[in-house]
Amino acid sequence: MVDARRERAAHGMKAGDEEAKAFWGEELGRLAAVEDGLCFGRLDMRDGRRIYVGRLGLFRDGQDEPLLVDWRAAAARPFYTATMAKADGVRRRRRITTRGRTVTAVDDELLDRDAASDSELVGEAALMAALTADRTGRMHDIVTTLQAEQDAIVRDDYAGVLVVQGGPGTGKTAVALHRLAYLLYTRAHLRTRGVLVIGPSRVFLDYIGQVLPGLGEQAVVTATIAGLYPGVQVNGTGPAEDKGRADMADKIAAVVRSRVRVPEESLKVHFEQQVLRLESDDCRRAVAAARRTGLPHNQARLVCHQHVVELLAQGLVNGMENVVLTETGESLDGGSADGRLSAADLRALAAAGVVLDPDQDDGPRRLADEIDPAQLRAALLADPGVAEVLDDLWPALTAAEVVAEMLPAGEWTAADIPLLDEASALIGEFDGTTYGHVVVDEAQELSAMAWRMLMRRCPTKSMTVVGDLAQTSDLAGAVSWGDMLRPHVSDRWRLAELTVNYRTPTEIMDAAADLFAAHHADRRPPRSVRSAGEEPWRLECRPAELLDVVAGLAAQHTRGQLAIIAKAHHREITAALSLPTPADVTAPVVVLTPGEAKGLEFDAVLIVDPAGILAGPLGHNDLYVAMTRATQQLGIVHPGPPPAELARIHQIRMSHARHTCLPAARPDRM
Repeated sequence: MVDARRERAAHGMKAGDEEAKAFWGEELGRLAAVEDGLCFGRLDMRDGRRIYVGRLGLFRDGQDEPLLVDWRAAAARPFYTATMAKADGVRRRRRITTRGRTVTAVDDELLDRDAASDSELVGEAALMAALTADRTGRMHDIVTTLQAEQDAIVRDDYAGVLVVQGGPGTGKTAVALHRLAYLLYTRAHLRTRGVLVIGPSRVFLDYIGQVLPGLGEQAVVTATIAGLYPGVQVNGTGPAEDKGRADMADKIAAVVRSRVRVPEESLKVHFEQQVLRLESDDCRRAVAAARRTGLPHNQARLVCHQHVVELLAQGLVNGMENVVLTETGESLDGGSADGRLSAADLRALAAAGVVLDPDQDDGPRRLADEIDPAQLRAALLADPGVAEVLDDLWPALTAAEVVAEMLPAGEWTAADIPLLDEASALIGEFDGTTYGHVVVDEAQELSAMAWRMLMRRCPTKSMTVVGDLAQTSDLAGAVSWGDMLRPHVSDRWRLAELTVNYRTPTEIMDAAADLFAAHHADRRPPRSVRSAGEEPWRLECRPAELLDVVAGLAAQHTRGQLAIIAKAHHREITAALSLPTPADVTAPVVVLTPGEAKGLEFDAVLIVDPAGILAGPLGHNDLYVAMTRATQQLGIVHPGPPPAELARIHQIRMSHARHTCLPAARPDRM
């Protein structure tokens, strides 16, 4: 079917028809992206119908009945929600696994009311196969294994901000991306308004990069917060808590307003060797008129300058109102003492478009009638002396100089980007690029200023926000969803929760239980649905041995992906293993900080120096993130005694460590 569509697409393109080429080129790309696993399910209905479910909808030529039903269509929903207790007319559900165009596995479920008790997980065999498969460094879509709890959020039509709170392994990122694909399917206008996906890092965005194309959606912009403000090199580091507070917006606004300076006394303005007078009250009225427009600083500046120039021009005209010239250029009333206009008068008149012709014999004429007001205003604006006065009154600004005035520092940090964006919006540099819907992943990390930055880019306030308050690692981040969102959307937000952990095995969640309970006694971790059969372990070594031990464990790694997560020793480990910077998340072994590992998953995780991770301001959350990235095996290497929260994890001896192979280590008890 896909090949047939390609042939028709190629045949339909006409030479020189660029619009048709672009359309069909996009269509071919969409079809190519979904070809792997195009059809993944079948519903055998009790009324005898068969419904095939796939990544997009396909029809036979000339027929109304679909050959393949798009997974987002209402007819496909029972594929995800039907259970024995509530079959929704389904007799049998079949999951089809393919490699290319070859069927490699079929998983059938009979949904018979007379059968055994209901199962909480829909399609356990297919789900477990997906969960236990080796990681590749790229997130896969979960379109074939969506569970009812996840599907309800994917198909939620709420028009405001939908917050998806979910602990490790609950699939919140995948759910958010599938919801975006669903909204693009049901809300056609989003395709023209554009959609944006915000992630915590480029590593993360690369990791999720294949999910939406695999669901038939390619026209999506992905970015980090820093990436939304191009042209700034982020090289500095430093605390972000103070810079992220909401009151920074008021401080930036105060800096911008302070740059408008109304003189306390009248000003002398030099124009073509004449001296004009500008009163303080006139300046104050010009500034007030400009501010009433509500325009950004640099646009309002032009309004203020126009008001002042109008006053100066009117003053010039008023001075010439009673001057009458003879046919030979003498003034009958006004002018210089000898009855002629001075050289300065003549230059000012020339700038105003008045050229006196001594041969003109039309009789007496009024000087003011000769002046072109528009040319006079233009001449005043172009005059260096006038421009200097105007710029002193209301100068042009750049976002960089506004923020630099507040933060006298060197290199820009990531926390400075929302401040630059705020200043940009106030002075009129903001480019106005907006989107119809925004997905925000790891949203608990965003500061109040970062939320202001995002809200400017989504005027409709239509968002899917996903995160976990127990994983916040930034002091400027969220402790409450309501506190972050209400200033922007009032009550137009709703909370949905994911409670089932599909990724992290029970053994690892049990190992993280003491850490979680010590710092989040008021919260409940997600419930893990599977066991990996591998107990987490820890290994104590001397500080001088740390790099050698880590390198030795990494060298023994043979299957799946291993992530080495460290904070203080991140660079040394990367260098010792000769790994690239930035990290390649598709490599068999990757070294990451806890922040870089956020949102990712690996077959095995080796945490290095957990005490060093805990030393950070929210280090307990960082360590919780690191401990919950693995789908199979977790190991911990600690120089010196272990942190109290990890003391109950099984310890292995150094002699056993030499024979330990991640992710299949079986630790011995001490």
